[in-house]
Amino acid sequence: MTNPRTPIPESTPYDAILLLGFGGPEGPDDVVPFLENVTRGRGIPRERLAQVGEHYFLFGGRSPINDQNKALIAALEADLAAQGVDLPVYWGNRNWEPYLVDAVRQMTADGRQRVACIATSAYSSWSSCRQYRENLAAAVAEVPGAPQIDKIRWFAHHPGFVAAFVDRTVAAVTDLPEDVRDEARLVFVTHSIPTKMNDESGPTGGEYVAQHLAAAAAVAEGVATATGVERAHELVYCSRSGSPHTPWLEPDVNDRLEELAAEGVTAVVLIPVGFISDHMEVVYDLDTEALATAERLGIPARRAGTAGTDPRFVSALLELALDRPIEACPVGCCLPRTET
Repeated sequence: MTNPRTPIPESTPYDAILLLGFGGPEGPDDVVPFLENVTRGRGIPRERLAQVGEHYFLFGGRSPINDQNKALIAALEADLAAQGVDLPVYWGNRNWEPYLVDAVRQMTADGRQRVACIATSAYSSWSSCRQYRENLAAAVAEVPGAPQIDKIRWFAHHPGFVAAFVDRTVAAVTDLPEDVRDEARLVFVTHSIPTKMNDESGPTGGEYVAQHLAAAAAVAEGVATATGVERAHELVYCSRSGSPHTPWLEPDVNDRLEELAAEGVTAVVLIPVGFISDHMEVVYDLDTEALATAERLGIPARRAGTAGTDPRFVSALLELALDRPIEACPVGCCLPRTET
């Protein structure tokens, strides 16, 4: 699948780009303070956060997300330079250093007036879109003279995002044993959220799931075209957190693998379509837990890569940010959740 590059126009209304990330700990001492930032206002005891952070400690207490954001920034800068576009790329996180408000202070000190913001989240919901907008508004309000910052909308439908996942899924399918390759189930995975948050996502509700289903269908179609084989596909969830009394999107990837084994499915490819890079929810929830579940069940399984720094994905982000005025989210889109 190809994605012809649309050149960035010589004149753009923006004088900088901001990459807005989630953030992640850089060492063991950072894990609990980081989780306190993530869960602020929910009243979760510190000892419970230490338990939640155990999967970080398996990786030395360090999330891979910050290095991946640095790589994405380098790819964005290289793409801009290749087109002769002189725009600086700044970086700020919601939950860990470098913090968003510090990035806004730096942009203000540098005299930036209007900034295009790329958040590292591809879908609509309160936690994956609107919360980023609210964080931006709060940071701008805290810094006198801050620039106007326009956040791009959800982008999982963009051909550059889809193309990256098609190629990575084809590579994972090809790596399966030949005798089960054609029957492999394509299991698309994303972060679970409360069902109420999904019901409030988008301008009319239900967009979080709908957008994932559309992206999964587009990737599955691309894989079928590339391999000449149509494979069944479905959407499952990972990384559930919060109160067990609050309904969250299901099924969990591990529970579904159990069911697929019972149904006689002979191979699976796990496709983390809900994530743009291989951060903790991917390397732990899928590479560690889900692949171990598949191995225990005797199902050959592979995990497809994420979009990462694929040139088509990088170009897609810049196209959305700079090729035309950013289309704002509708008023009332992704209403704030009311439960914790």
